[in-house]
Amino acid sequence: MNKLINNDNTVGYVFAAPFILGFLIFTLYPIFSSLYYSFTDYNLFEAPRMIGFDNYEKMFTADDKFWKSLQVTFTYVFASVPFRLMFALAVAMLLNKAISGIGLYRSSYYLPSLIGGSVAVSIMWTQVFGDKGLLNSALALIGINSTTSWIGSPSTALWTLIALSVWQFGSSMLIFLAGLKNIPQSYYEAASVDGAGRVRQFFNITLPLLSPIILFNLIMQTISAFMTFTPAYIISRGEGGPLDNTLLYSLYLYRRAFQFYEMGYASAMAWVMLILIGIIALILFQTSKLWVHYESKGDR
Repeated sequence: MNKLINNDNTVGYVFAAPFILGFLIFTLYPIFSSLYYSFTDYNLFEAPRMIGFDNYEKMFTADDKFWKSLQVTFTYVFASVPFRLMFALAVAMLLNKAISGIGLYRSSYYLPSLIGGSVAVSIMWTQVFGDKGLLNSALALIGINSTTSWIGSPSTALWTLIALSVWQFGSSMLIFLAGLKNIPQSYYEAASVDGAGRVRQFFNITLPLLSPIILFNLIMQTISAFMTFTPAYIISRGEGGPLDNTLLYSLYLYRRAFQFYEMGYASAMAWVMLILIGIIALILFQTSKLWVHYESKGDR
């Protein structure tokens, strides 16, 4: 019996070994390596030289672009995530119908999330919002002649990235749709009998019962928004322009690491970002006690 148990354990370890090795080599080791490099002056070509907290001191006291990238990133996150979730929930409610061909509609709405982060779509986005792009052509059809390059204008460039993020609402929409299907229809029928209209049903039934899913989507989409890189890199051609108004934190980190070869400084930036995301996630978890409702165990 013991021999059989040992054999079963061996087989389990063999099957788990690829994941364990991959986690140790490609996740855990890079994490601790970046922590070490964040205290060094390292340019990839020479041995790292220990400099203590100099990278962090320089970041907070002598790097204006660091603060600019933080400002741009927080604006991007706090604008794109709420709009994305609201749009995803609205579409999910529209698709939560038993009508013919609904599967095709759901697949169509999910498609942008599959291709939305690609280089090709980012290039397409530059054509849509360019001075001779699709948006200006559409405005011309209704009598508004505009030659504005929405991507090239400092006041609108970041909002084109936000629009691209909102367009990629498919994953959140599917999760909301799954949550809506788990709400018993009898709740709405009882509310209708009591005279509650659609708006009241939405705020008194749908939102409270969806609140755990809203929390999940909010945290996941916030983390994802902080790590956005490809659209900003492609649309601004790696510069974060115009006037650094699309210089997202991840793009600035990339430039420090692979354009200026300041790997130690970039590693310090990565750890600052990790701490910021951790703080925001903690705040969301702590404040969720005030608005997240769990049907099975009452409010927590």
